[in-house]
Order: sequence, then C-alpha cells, then structure tokens
Amino acid sequence: MSSWKPSPLMVRIFSAFVILGGVIGLVFAGIFGVYLLVLILGGLALWEFNGLSEGMGSRAPAWLLFPLGAFFAFSGTLLKAVDVNLVLALSLVGGLAAFLVVPGRRQGLSRWAMGVAGALYVGMPFNFYLLLYTSKPNGLVWTLFTIFAVVASDAAALLVGSRIGRHPFFSNISPKKTVEGAIAGVVAPILVMLIGVSAVIGFSPVHAILLGFLVGASAEIGDLVESQMKRLADVKDSSHLIPGHGGVLDRIDSILFPPILVYFYVALFHLL
Repeated sequence: MSSWKPSPLMVRIFSAFVILGGVIGLVFAGIFGVYLLVLILGGLALWEFNGLSEGMGSRAPAWLLFPLGAFFAFSGTLLKAVDVNLVLALSLVGGLAAFLVVPGRRQGLSRWAMGVAGALYVGMPFNFYLLLYTSKPNGLVWTLFTIFAVVASDAAALLVGSRIGRHPFFSNISPKKTVEGAIAGVVAPILVMLIGVSAVIGFSPVHAILLGFLVGASAEIGDLVESQMKRLADVKDSSHLIPGHGGVLDRIDSILFPPILVYFYVALFHLL
C-alpha cells in the first residue's frame, strides 16, 4: 500500500496560506513586526539575488550586497539619520578600492556594480513600503491596498491570460504572458484602488484610477524584470525555498516597484 502524498497544488495552496498568515500577522503586530518582516523577506531576497547574479555574469559581493541592501531598506525610517550620500560615497570608494586586493578583482567593476544594483533592487522597495506604512493617518491602508492591488493584478493576468490570451506579450522574456493578460493585470488594480482610495480613504476616483494604473503597470514590469534575470541566469526559479512556489523573489517580484510609484504619487498630491 503506497503512502499518501499531497498533490503539488495542495502543497502550493498550503504554502501560500502559511506565508500569507505570517505576513498579515507581522503587519498587524505593529512597526517592529513590520521591521522583522522586512529583515526576513529582504534578507532572503538578497540571498537569492546573490545566487542569480553569478548566473548573470558577475557574482555580487556579499560583503557589499547585504549591508547596502539593509541600509537602503531602512534608509527612510530606522536609519534616516544616516546620510545617504555618505553611504553611497563609501560604497563607491571603499567598494571599488576593495577589489584592488580581494579575490575576483579582475571582475571588480562588474561585481561591484552587481552588488549595488542588487541592493537597490531589493532594498529600495522595502524602504518605500516602510515610508507608506509609517505615514499618518492612513499608512496601513495605503500599504495594504497597494499589496492587494498587486495581488489582484497577478491573479487577473494569470486567469485572463490562461483562458482567453492569444497575443504574446514580451514572449522573448516570458513565453506564457499575453497582451490580454497584461490588460487584465492593469484593470484589476484600478478596481481595487477604487475601493481603497475612494471608498475607504475618501479621495477622488481619479486618483484611484491613476494609482491603479501605476500599480498594475509597475507590477507587470517587476515581474518581467525578474523573469529576465532568471532567463539570463538560465534558471526556472530564484530558489526552492517555498514548496510549490519557488523562491522569495518569485513571489515578491511584482510587489517591488509599485510602492515607489504609489509613495511619490501620494506625496506629490498631498494624499498621505
């Protein structure tokens, strides 16, 4: 008699619920729970980027990638007293000087550039999530509805693309994506933002529509960017950390860029 084994779909669903429960729990635990969440997700994402970078041509130096990524993630909150120009200057002078002596110095410039790029790619989005979250009086609402809008974008793009998608969309990067799915991926976050921005917070529907479009478009760009990284590194997933889902970067790629655009939009129009 063979032993029972859960199906891949069951594993995927169970993993998703465990992760979602942990994320929601830490978000509602308060600022220190959110800081812990950023440390966990950001640290794992940086570790995965470090692995991908070697396949992309130049392995990011861990001694530069992790500290700089952590600084960028907390540069607007916990570490806002530290001058960004000072950190960038030290990263430039000290980072390039180190490659005069450390192993791998023949690829020093490209490895340094990969380390800085990875730190920005992972760290800065978390910084803007923290800036949204800590803004008063609607920081939690802005943060949650930004994430909800991205989730809606991903789900709509997958559903519509798999059911009625016929026209390829960036097929050289991600063969399964379609124009129909991409359109649905922009429409869905607009509907979510109409609920969040207009119904809950009470701002004009025009802001909701524009923010929904920005979230949907930037979520799809983020997804394509990470897909391109994996294609360059010749891997299917960023790692195998999450059963049935691949890696952390595979799950958060589409949520990395939206908070940046949302934060600057709401700051520009004084909606915070």
